[in-house]
Amino acid sequence: MAFISKTTIQEVKDRLDAIAVIGEYVRLEKKSGRWWGRCPFHAGGQEKTPSFKVDPDLKLYHCFGCGAKGNVIGFVMEMEKTPYPETIKTLAQKMGIEIIYEDGGTAETKIDNSRKDELFELYRRTTVTFSHFLCEKQEGQKALDYIINRGISKEMIELFRLGYAPSDRRFLFNFLTQKGYSEEFLEKSGLFSSNYKNMPMFSNRLMFPICDRQNRVIAFGGRAMPGSIQNDGKEPPKYINSPETEIYKKGQTLYALNLALPEIRKTKTVCLAEGNVDVIALHQAGIINAVAPLGTAFTDEQAKLLRRWAEKIILILDTDEAGEKAAYKSILICRKNGLYCDVAQIQQAIMAQTGAKDIEIKDPAEILQKFGAQILKKIVNYTINDMEYLISRTKSRGNASGGGRNRAADFLFPYLEALDSEIEREECITVIADNFGVDRSAVQKDYNKRNKGGYSRQNAFDKPQEVLANQPLRMNNELFLLTVVSVNMNLYPEFRSNLEIREIDDPFAKELFIAMEECYIHDERDTDSLLARITNEPLKDFIASRGVSEEFRGGPGREPGRLMEDGINEIKKKRIRIKLADINAKIRMSERTAGEEENINELLAEKKYLDSQMRKLEGR
Repeated sequence: MAFISKTTIQEVKDRLDAIAVIGEYVRLEKKSGRWWGRCPFHAGGQEKTPSFKVDPDLKLYHCFGCGAKGNVIGFVMEMEKTPYPETIKTLAQKMGIEIIYEDGGTAETKIDNSRKDELFELYRRTTVTFSHFLCEKQEGQKALDYIINRGISKEMIELFRLGYAPSDRRFLFNFLTQKGYSEEFLEKSGLFSSNYKNMPMFSNRLMFPICDRQNRVIAFGGRAMPGSIQNDGKEPPKYINSPETEIYKKGQTLYALNLALPEIRKTKTVCLAEGNVDVIALHQAGIINAVAPLGTAFTDEQAKLLRRWAEKIILILDTDEAGEKAAYKSILICRKNGLYCDVAQIQQAIMAQTGAKDIEIKDPAEILQKFGAQILKKIVNYTINDMEYLISRTKSRGNASGGGRNRAADFLFPYLEALDSEIEREECITVIADNFGVDRSAVQKDYNKRNKGGYSRQNAFDKPQEVLANQPLRMNNELFLLTVVSVNMNLYPEFRSNLEIREIDDPFAKELFIAMEECYIHDERDTDSLLARITNEPLKDFIASRGVSEEFRGGPGREPGRLMEDGINEIKKKRIRIKLADINAKIRMSERTAGEEENINELLAEKKYLDSQMRKLEGR
């Protein structure tokens, strides 16, 4: 394995412009000779008064509000959620610094990186060519008319670098070979057919460049032009996407992530659409945290990627049957990966804003085309949480009574299984019972029966050892928090004064809590004593191996105390969200029952209190 040389790292450090680099993420203003901005690490990400200072001479940052501090490289690592070597490479490439490697694989690594640089340049040049065909050539006029008729502005065409692949299937190969590219290089570029090496992947298509997070074009998506016919007389596939290459892995990016990331970091929220045109329409309407999968369904890998920066996903998917299936799968993927999930109600949004009752709208692009950006912009105000959406879908299919209840259970129980909070699962079981008019215990029993192959979550805390023996250890926010405290035992007194064991759901985190409490009582501060009090072997091995990593000991700008504080806040916010969901469900039930005004008033008062607690935790 080749390592970046110390010379290269030092050159990156020397040439770093702290204001320019941090200014890409934070709006900085110079006051009294110092640079200030709103802290991106603050709880909720919405600091009102700037307390984040950047020192361009020392190349350091410090927030006087939350205590976040460190150097520029550490700042980029935290914002991009990338390891140190990748961060150094990214910064070096931005500054035009040649990356030199230490001995041991240097030549091979240089060749590999040189080839990748050539691919980036190839895709950049091809993007410019396609854009020229779309905007300047008569041949691209039909494609340009099509996208403009969809309501897409010229500003969006430029921002997303849209283009047109000419219908002449010999053009691209001849053009690129004339520019000096070899046939062998083009063969593996992803731009040409694997069977016919001089035939392009894309012809007579509207082209959507796909970029990495550094805004480099790494692939394309192409839409067939309406009315197109193949040589066999059949219609071509509506959309095709580039194959994976050295620089393009589908699971490691999403369409428009490069443009959406700043807003995602700010709001901790992602809007997930179904297609490229939908994303462009949403951006044009001011919903600039919108992304889409790349020609496939939303995947676990993409959810894990978004989880680096986001806490919630808003699904803005097509309203047809395929869209409903995609929404269901996406909800489960979000929940399995620790993301909250809301679903946009497209038809309701249109009805509420326009009064139109009989019109059917399929997707965001259609809203933009028929009603304009102002109507589309407000779609994010018409959402319901994922549980409400699933209940609604179940009822609309007639599965809420009689024999349909078994089908409803099959539909809803995978969602319960995907939840990583026992408390939230218990609340959802109550909601299911209330909506179907059945006894709560019956729902619980059915759920336990269907999960008898695994452990029964109902007794998760009554029989912790049995649960731990049958439950795979899986990283989540609670286990991460408890691990941070366990490897920084000096934090435990403060930790135990701010969080009670009953507020922990994960059984592994719970056992770790108990072990630390026993060490605290017996005044044992060393790791060996802690490990000796952990009875579960996988958990013990996990703490012994992973606990020594920097991941849990903090890093630049992410000290252990800060990690602990953030973790405690997230657990408390999560419990409040669950309580609010339960209260909202009870309010809806009471509103349908006569004589419940007093009960509703009590629920509203409790909701108001919880809202105020949430605002405090979010720093608002």
